[in-house]
Amino acid sequence: MRTERNLTRLDRLFARLDREPERPAHLDVPRMSQHRVVLFGATLAFYLAIVVAVLATSWLVRFDWQVMFFRPYQQWPEIHGFLDYWVVLGQRGPTAVMVAAWLGWRSWRQHTLRPLLMFGAALLLLNATVGAAKIGMGRLGPHYATVIGSNEMWQGGDIFPSGHTANAVVTWGILAYLASTPRTRRYLSALSAVVSLSVGLTTVYLGTHWLSDVVLGWAAGLLILLALPWVEPLLTRVEAWILGIRNAWGARRTGAPAPVPAPALVPQRGPGGSGGPGASGEEQPVREPVATARTRTPAYLAPGPHTARCERTPVTPQGPRRPPHPERVRGTSARPLAGG
Repeated sequence: MRTERNLTRLDRLFARLDREPERPAHLDVPRMSQHRVVLFGATLAFYLAIVVAVLATSWLVRFDWQVMFFRPYQQWPEIHGFLDYWVVLGQRGPTAVMVAAWLGWRSWRQHTLRPLLMFGAALLLLNATVGAAKIGMGRLGPHYATVIGSNEMWQGGDIFPSGHTANAVVTWGILAYLASTPRTRRYLSALSAVVSLSVGLTTVYLGTHWLSDVVLGWAAGLLILLALPWVEPLLTRVEAWILGIRNAWGARRTGAPAPVPAPALVPQRGPGGSGGPGASGEEQPVREPVATARTRTPAYLAPGPHTARCERTPVTPQGPRRPPHPERVRGTSARPLAGG
């Protein structure tokens, strides 16, 4: 007979979580390659072309008005309820909480602050660039338009570019940027592009944005994602500084010398520019030593030594189980004697 109970699915889950997290030996950090620089320049030119087209009240503005007069929310009212919830995928508050929770888990499991720092830097760039463009151009939305056919610029509005679309591109695109493999990065990039475009078109359906707002918001979010490799060196120094403060504070509490933080991932080339892993001219990331996992006692086992069943002392006493009786004799029945 087995002495240990069968482990349930929940027990196995907690046993898996009880393991010491490890920092991966290799992190695929995107770099600012020539292809990425060309794509950044093309997206920036497209961004400026949209702004100029709206300022000049070109065909794009006329198309905005045609879409607004079409009133999609009246053409397809049966999907209005669903799209009211779908547009939440572009709101900064709910999406930032969900993505930050996932990236915080990754930071804890990998012993690195890079996922959270990259997400914070992306949101900071988003607020600075998109917010400045909104306030600077001051375009009014379709619900508040005053003159038919005008671009409604510098009227005190704040919808150009679309914040929902740009936020969806950055929030969900950062998951693709931080993916650990190129294949996962491609899949997540396609998924984030579909989600961000659908969120932008949903705002057009609801009548809260012009179509040109959505196109410019998509370009603004893509520019932020493409520029993130330029921020990597600064965030690497920030991470080393934060970890150094943490180690110094922990050493001051325990009285032990402060441990040296692990070196950050930096690209390197082969020695002398030829030969070795960097001989092809491509930058190779440094592999960090993987931390040794600590051995912990599983939560489902009691602490202390465990002996085999055959080595345990029997607890049943020798002899019969029934206690002796002073008036009972084996084979006879005790009867009281009749008196007189």
